[in-house]
Amino acid sequence: MSPFRRYFFAIASVALAIVVLELLGPTVNGAAAAQVLLLVLIIDARFYGTGPAIVASLCAAVGFERYFVTPSGFNVGDSSDWAALAAFIIMAVVVGELASSAERRAREAQAGRQEVARLYQELQAAFDRASEVEAARRSEQVKAGLLDALTHNLRTPLTAIKASVTALIGAHAHSQPTLSREGQHELLEVIDEESDRLNRFIEGLSAAGSDSPQSINLRAVAAADIVRAGLARAETLTRDYRVALDIAEALPPLSVDAPSMVEVLYILLDNASKYAPPGSTITVSVAQTDEHHVVLSVSDEGPGIPSEARERVFEKFFRVPGRESHDPRRKGIGLGLPIARSLVEAQGGRISIDTPPSGTGTLVQVTVPVSLATRINLESVRTATPAAAGLTVN
Repeated sequence: MSPFRRYFFAIASVALAIVVLELLGPTVNGAAAAQVLLLVLIIDARFYGTGPAIVASLCAAVGFERYFVTPSGFNVGDSSDWAALAAFIIMAVVVGELASSAERRAREAQAGRQEVARLYQELQAAFDRASEVEAARRSEQVKAGLLDALTHNLRTPLTAIKASVTALIGAHAHSQPTLSREGQHELLEVIDEESDRLNRFIEGLSAAGSDSPQSINLRAVAAADIVRAGLARAETLTRDYRVALDIAEALPPLSVDAPSMVEVLYILLDNASKYAPPGSTITVSVAQTDEHHVVLSVSDEGPGIPSEARERVFEKFFRVPGRESHDPRRKGIGLGLPIARSLVEAQGGRISIDTPPSGTGTLVQVTVPVSLATRINLESVRTATPAAAGLTVN
C-alpha cells in the first residue's frame, strides 16, 4: 500500500470513530471516548505503521478535545481537563508507537524465520550432496573389493591347474618322461580337484545370487573323510596355525553331499585363518549331539564376532565393520558364509555362530543329519526283542 493511502485510511478511521461517538450522543463520556479512540489508534499502528498512527493520534486528540468543549465553544474547563487532554495525547502517541514497533518486530521475526528455513534447506541440500558423494565412494570401494576377492578365488585354482598342465606337457614333450606314472597321476588329481573347486565356487556364487537351491547329491559319508579332505584343501591357509582335531569315536555316517561339505569346511577354515592371528590354534571337532544329528565345529582364537552381527554375517556382502584380514592379500567380500549356509541348508542342516568355551574367538557349528540307513539300523536294534536279537532270557 502506498504511503498516501496509509495516512488517508489512518485519519479516516479516526474520523469514523468520532462520527460514531457523535451519533451515540451525550451518553458517551470522556473515558469511553478515550477507550474507543485508543483502540482505533492501535489498529492503525498495526496495519498502517508508525507514521500514520502518530498523525492519527493527533487527529484523535483533537476529536477527544470535543468532549471537553463547553456550550460557548472550544473552551476547556478547569486544569484537570487540560491534564486529561494532555494525558490522552501522550497515551495515543505512545500506544501508536508501541503497536507499530511490535508490528516491525513481528515482521523482522518472520523474515528471520524465513532466512533460517532457507539456510536449513541449503544445508540439507549440501548434506545430501555430500551423502551422495560418500555413497558413490563406498560403492566404488565395494566394487574394488569384490573384484579383488573374486580374482583371488578364481586365480588360486586356475594357477594350480595351469602349473599341473604345464608339468604334464613338459613331461610328454621329452622322449624320456621326467615324471613317473605316479607323479603324472598326482598332477591329474590336482587338476581334477581344482577344477571341482572352481566349479563349486562358481556354483556357490550362483546359489548366493538366487533363492533356488543348487543340486545336491546326498549319500552316506564318513565325517573323518570330510575333515581330512577339507584340511588337505586348506593346507596352504592353515600352515601358519596349530590345527587341533577332536573327532569323536564311533560316529555314524553322515547323509550329505561330500564335495559341498568339504567346501563348507574349507570356507570355515579360510575365515578362521584369515582373521585369527598366526600361530594361534584352530580347532576342528566332530561330535554326535543326538541319534539324528552330528555337529562339525570350527573354532579359532581370533577377535570373534559381536552377538548383534552373528546373523547378519550370513547376509550377502555383509562384513563386520572394522574387521580386516591380517594378510592384505586375502580380502573378503562377505560371500563365504552365505555360500556355506546355502550349501548346508540344501542338505537339511543348519549353521550357527557362537563363542568358544574359552570365551575368545569364534565358534561356527554345522549340524547335519546322519545317514538314514544308520538311523533305521539304530531303531531296529532299539525295538528288537531279546529273541530277535539273538539273546536268551533266563
